[in-house]
Amino acid sequence: MDFQVPRPTHVSSIDVTLDALPREGPDATTLDSSSGSGDRVGQVALVEGSGPELTRETETLLRRRLRLAAAVLFLGYLVFLPQHYFQTDLSLPGSTFLIVFHTMAIVLFAALAALLYRDRTISLPRLRMIELAMFAFSATFLASVEHFSILRQCRELCQVVQVTECGGVHLALPVGLWLLLIFTYALFVPNTWHRAAIVIGILAAVPVVMIGAMMWYHAEVREILDGGEVAGFVLTIAVASVTGLFGVDTIGSLRQEAFEAKQLGQYRLKRRIGVGGMGEVYLAEHQLMRRPCVMKLIRPDKAGDPRVLRRFHREVRATAKLSHWNTVEIFDYGSTEDGTFYYVMEYLPGMSLADLVDGHGPLPPERVIYLLRQACDALSEAHASGLIHRDIKPGNIFAAQRGGIYDVAKLLDFGLVKPMFEEQQIHLTTEGSITGSPLYISPEQVTANTSPDARSDIYSLGAVGYFLLTGRPPFTGETPIQVLIAHAHEDPVPLSKRREGIPEDINQVILRCLAKSPEDRYSSAAELAEALTTCSDADRWTRAQAAQWWLRYAEETEIPT
Repeated sequence: MDFQVPRPTHVSSIDVTLDALPREGPDATTLDSSSGSGDRVGQVALVEGSGPELTRETETLLRRRLRLAAAVLFLGYLVFLPQHYFQTDLSLPGSTFLIVFHTMAIVLFAALAALLYRDRTISLPRLRMIELAMFAFSATFLASVEHFSILRQCRELCQVVQVTECGGVHLALPVGLWLLLIFTYALFVPNTWHRAAIVIGILAAVPVVMIGAMMWYHAEVREILDGGEVAGFVLTIAVASVTGLFGVDTIGSLRQEAFEAKQLGQYRLKRRIGVGGMGEVYLAEHQLMRRPCVMKLIRPDKAGDPRVLRRFHREVRATAKLSHWNTVEIFDYGSTEDGTFYYVMEYLPGMSLADLVDGHGPLPPERVIYLLRQACDALSEAHASGLIHRDIKPGNIFAAQRGGIYDVAKLLDFGLVKPMFEEQQIHLTTEGSITGSPLYISPEQVTANTSPDARSDIYSLGAVGYFLLTGRPPFTGETPIQVLIAHAHEDPVPLSKRREGIPEDINQVILRCLAKSPEDRYSSAAELAEALTTCSDADRWTRAQAAQWWLRYAEETEIPT
């Protein structure tokens, strides 16, 4: 399946996210206010277990280290190319070959550095292939340098031997270059010591085997190169290899300890999947049950803001007391010794409605009805508990797979939830500020002429339905202010004019939800659900069809179910 997680809550001291909005026209692209930096969460593969490889941590670190290593090697090869060219007698055997090889190294490492700096996902196996390519190429280049250097020196010294004794003459063996390559690998590449032993062992064996082969095939090398020099060369390489391997093991142990330290109670953080105004969202795992979950943390630097803390506590309490199947479930809540507040919610395989439309286009009416009715059920419980969501948008409704059932709508992100009737006047938002997402906000949230109630969520849910059916929100504009004004004063274009084939009954239901006056909308989520039930396409999307869609999607994208 396509594993994704809920989008992180976006709450900051200014409650409305004023993102750039799309233009009207054929080239317009729908922009959810949830698509700001750190909010859009792409496909996230579930991290199984908690083995020593620290797979996701290793993947991120390996890419960063390889990127740095490729850049350093590129610059190193580039800087020394002029010296290599101008200090080399091109008439000597192998000189031209080494110059060409040197130039190829510059091109290769420039290409690898560019690849690693590009903003795209590279899997761990591919990163390991890049790692081996980098160091295998460098080892081959150094072996070539070693071969031609030793051979040239030995042939020159053989001419001297014919004239005088050459006792005490020593060759300039390129041991320093091999030490540099071994230590670069040990320091740059995160590894287990088992794997590092194999790679470092190969790097150490190449120069030794090269010398042995040259002594076997070239008489002049046997004549000049004595056993003491070879023994010293081999011993130096061996000590460097053991030292490098010890460094890999030490660094690996420190990484393991740091990884284990990133825990909150019984939960181990796997990777950060989003950043919001209040805090961060992590994919996590319960250590004993090996159960995947999502943790939302409030940053320690935000913990000193009483207004933010009250909002965080309110979100947790509001969500935790809701038990409907279509509302995201809260498992746990607490704080750590360093002042980090957190809560734990269920992990949802699937994707948000925003991602669903962005990736697959407008949905068929029967599927929209199927999803909206479930969202109405979740809102009915919240409204019955006296809570208004105030931030209904496609990014906050998830199409999940739960208990073998597909297209289970999950209502997320109660960060802006507000009791309908507060006994005390607690101002958790700036006086006169606008709370909500500009593309899906209700008119009363914009004008503040009346206090938002359950019908405000009805409006936002209608705007979500408009987006699901047409692929665009009801109103777009050059700036957020234009969109807010449109919500307050303009009538939406009928859905049938945005997309052909939309039945008139669902068109009328959505337009009634988008009425400017709350009195003209459905009075409750239950009434809206009933209206959706009476639509002609209400029963045409079933659980079986939902399962078939997701299984087909998994096959097309080669995602294991």
